[in-house]
Amino acid sequence: MTALTAKVTEPAPPPPEAGAPKRRGVELTLLAGAVLVSVLGHLYVGLATTGHVPRFAGRYAAGLGAAALLAHLAVRFRAPYADPLVLPIAVLLNGLGLVLIQRLDATTPGHLTAGDQLRWSALGMALFVLVVALLRDHRVLQRYAYLSVAAALVLMLVPVFFPAVNGAHIWIRFAGLSFQPGEFAKILLAVFFASYLAANRTALALTGRRLFWKLRLLPGRVLGPILAIWLLSVGLLVLERDLGTSLLFFGLFVIMLFTATGRIGWIAIGLLLAALGAYAVGTFEPHVHSRVNDWLNPFASIERGEGPGQLAQSLFAFGAGGLLGAGLGHGHSFLIGFAAKSDFILATAGEELGLVGLAAILLLYGLLVARGFRAGLALRDPFGRLLATGLASIVALQVFVIAGGVTGLIPLTGMAMPFLAQGGSSVVTNWIIVALLVRLSDSARRPRPADEGAM
Repeated sequence: MTALTAKVTEPAPPPPEAGAPKRRGVELTLLAGAVLVSVLGHLYVGLATTGHVPRFAGRYAAGLGAAALLAHLAVRFRAPYADPLVLPIAVLLNGLGLVLIQRLDATTPGHLTAGDQLRWSALGMALFVLVVALLRDHRVLQRYAYLSVAAALVLMLVPVFFPAVNGAHIWIRFAGLSFQPGEFAKILLAVFFASYLAANRTALALTGRRLFWKLRLLPGRVLGPILAIWLLSVGLLVLERDLGTSLLFFGLFVIMLFTATGRIGWIAIGLLLAALGAYAVGTFEPHVHSRVNDWLNPFASIERGEGPGQLAQSLFAFGAGGLLGAGLGHGHSFLIGFAAKSDFILATAGEELGLVGLAAILLLYGLLVARGFRAGLALRDPFGRLLATGLASIVALQVFVIAGGVTGLIPLTGMAMPFLAQGGSSVVTNWIIVALLVRLSDSARRPRPADEGAM
């Protein structure tokens, strides 16, 4: 009787706190709109360039719709509290990229890449599903911090032993296939930076000798390992002449260090070191020096009677687009040359969609980055907070570097616009980043028990 009484009077477990709604129906509706926009763009390009509906339009619509639905089901059952905007934005950007590449294929019949890009996109979405389904807790990645950095350094070192492509050692070409390992290295480095900084954030923020203002000279045992690995990775990238990725890694390092310590002095030091490094490399490295000269005077080749270069053609394309653009299939950005589908894909968007369409694309990127930062702010563990910030910063830095290069704001770097540009390694990597952001946002929005909240 006593045991029965004790059992009856035992307090019930605390109910979970009221958390954010799942909103999977909103995600599905937005996904349907993203697929519809992509399919309509595909049909419009076919009608504008050939005068008839594309031959495989039905298969394209069915394939994109099925892939988006499969990704949605993975999120619905494995990450039900994830941010409902992240996946639809990625699908829309990927679909717009396929439309733009298909449009450029129409004017380069000897170099068709839309089919390959579609296959790489399918592989990226399949990896998205695997990451969301298999990675149930993002904190598991913290255990593999040093394995991640070792793998990242190997991936960046291997292309040095392969022939340069367009002046840079960033590609591995084998048996007709090409692979850019640096694209995957950036995710691995973000995992390492997040893990190390989360473990040492107190020492980074509070220890060290004060220099001036609020800046402290950190102990070598705290800052030394991460600074050595960062210098080694950037040194490898300079050796490969891939200054775009080098700038990306440098920016990622500074942003995550600032996020971990909260000290604005690191931003000032980062900008100073970036300026000094850019000046040194731009002065003494011939390949980069030529790009700086093209940036300073993009119309020099016209003045010499050699015709416009790639940057000049890009600026002409933006100017011809005006406010509303020439319309899909009616521009001339294919005159940019071999990089029209990769480095300069944004010029096609600017010419054929105009300032309005280009601003809409940039706003999509801004919204994706903002949702990543929002997930980081809502997470309760330091590793997840830093990882979400780092992954969102990767997308933001890529968009800034590429958009700044093709519009003449900064020198060209040769990187690929996330989801839009041709590049299998790039699109696969960006889908993995989106999968990790979905997992992180699910952890951030998931309701927690009342007793955990009280603690």
